[in-house]
Amino acid sequence: MCTTCGCGNGQTHINGKPVSTHHRADQSLRFRQPVHQHHDRGTIDFGNGIAGAHVPGISPSRMVKIERDILTNNNRSAQQNRSYFLQHGIFALNLVSSPGSGKTTLLVNTIQRLRNQFPIAVIEGDQQTDHDAARIRATGAPAVQINTGKGCHLDAHMIDRALQQLALPGNSLLFIENVGNLVCPSGFDLGEAHKVVILSVTEGEDKPLKYPDMFHAANLMLLNKCDLLPYVDFDIDAAIGYAHRVHPGLPVIQLSATQGDGMQTWCDWIAANCRRVAANADSMEASFQV
Repeated sequence: MCTTCGCGNGQTHINGKPVSTHHRADQSLRFRQPVHQHHDRGTIDFGNGIAGAHVPGISPSRMVKIERDILTNNNRSAQQNRSYFLQHGIFALNLVSSPGSGKTTLLVNTIQRLRNQFPIAVIEGDQQTDHDAARIRATGAPAVQINTGKGCHLDAHMIDRALQQLALPGNSLLFIENVGNLVCPSGFDLGEAHKVVILSVTEGEDKPLKYPDMFHAANLMLLNKCDLLPYVDFDIDAAIGYAHRVHPGLPVIQLSATQGDGMQTWCDWIAANCRRVAANADSMEASFQV
């Protein structure tokens, strides 16, 4: 299990083949602080303290050290990924959300709108199956499936392994669909340009307050399934307000991946960033040639 988030160390598979990762044996520990109980509210808080987590028999200082070791290794791989993306003009987005937010449907419809403008590829993260990768491949875009087993997030080393299989051309658009989870992916840099958090109106509007680390780490929030607003009890203003309480100024795009509302705004944002990243890569290459 992962020392940082507590997820299991089941065998990771990429496109159905088992691979090793940089997770170590001591990852069976979980970063959670000793319990603190608020008697006036009846709340038991395991996240109150320097480690923000609790593991029976493990001191907070030891947990902090283990977490730093794990994240240092991850960040080293993430920086290598980021350098690769920058050098080749690849715009990489890390899509994060709860299960069922509509990430894959959003990706399919986004690819269909942008596939004639940029080379597009997808790295799919799930605990099991390649169902989502199959949906992506049906659009004509290449997709690599990463099955994390008991793991609940992708890490930078997994992305590096997937990149070796994709062999992306320069000036590409890369989507990374992370495992459905609003907790652990917030702490793992994959080398992406931006984390994009997706919140659907079929969830609670207080998700940003319940999972603040993810919304704080995100650079853009997509509010999906807005076509269902007449049929659900969801307060858009409250949801955006809560997100801004956690991350002031966080950009928000309201859309419906199935009906198309707001999709042009989302695709325009992607296209503008793709062109910017490609131009920066061209400038870097020109400077090396001088």
